[in-house]
Amino acid sequence: MKSSYSIGEFSHVTGLSIKTLRFYHEKGILIPSSIDEATGYRFYDDSKIEKARVIRWLRAMEFSIEDIAAVLGECSDEADILNYLERQKDFLQQRIREDRDVVRSLNEIISKETAARQLLEGSSFAVEEKTFEPTLIAGIRMKGKYKDCGDGFARLGKAVGRHICGKPLCLYYDGEYREEDAEFELCFPIRKEIAVNGISIHKLPGGRCLSLVHRGPYEQLGRSYAKVLQQVTERKLKIILPTREVYLKGPGMIFKGNPKNYLTEIQLPLAS
Repeated sequence: MKSSYSIGEFSHVTGLSIKTLRFYHEKGILIPSSIDEATGYRFYDDSKIEKARVIRWLRAMEFSIEDIAAVLGECSDEADILNYLERQKDFLQQRIREDRDVVRSLNEIISKETAARQLLEGSSFAVEEKTFEPTLIAGIRMKGKYKDCGDGFARLGKAVGRHICGKPLCLYYDGEYREEDAEFELCFPIRKEIAVNGISIHKLPGGRCLSLVHRGPYEQLGRSYAKVLQQVTERKLKIILPTREVYLKGPGMIFKGNPKNYLTEIQLPLAS
């Protein structure tokens, strides 16, 4: 035979205040077993004790009333509740692992951005206007991703190696950043005209440009581009394509070196 408890007695049994029990009744998550029609008194039987205990667990874990109502709606008994909590635990553990990965990534971003800012602020290089002479070059024109440059330079260097007479450079034919279909030409200055299958030999015209030497990894070039383009805007200059990057110091064929020490000259040719 089930025991019947008044709301005061049920309060002692469950550790929930009468005010809280009334609130849970109003919200529909812990409804009394019966209500005296004459007095309006609430009564609870033994089956409500387990439900009250579960609600206390969930509230202690800061579940909202809405979440508790959803849980109780899915679960018919304490075993169902425990299975639900086990699933929630697994979900939270996975989220913790993902959050740790996010924190690790944020730390890397903060570290890299801080280092990039320090390199730029500590750089002795300034934007300058300069003149460059016409140059005979051997080039491979490509369309694809910027990361393809390394393989392209290796192929070009192998084809014209003994004729090279200057630093490698890249010509960019797009006026914007393009993720998948960038158009660029990998080049080496050469001493004389030669004929090599698959390699374009032509003269790169001279002219004026705004120049800035960037010190640091290639992925941080954007900061230096911003510095040069600010000058373009302030001085109301017009840039003509292709723009250029000259790799004064970068990874070698064998030893990659420290990217913090790479030197890349940005050259933005100016219209006459």
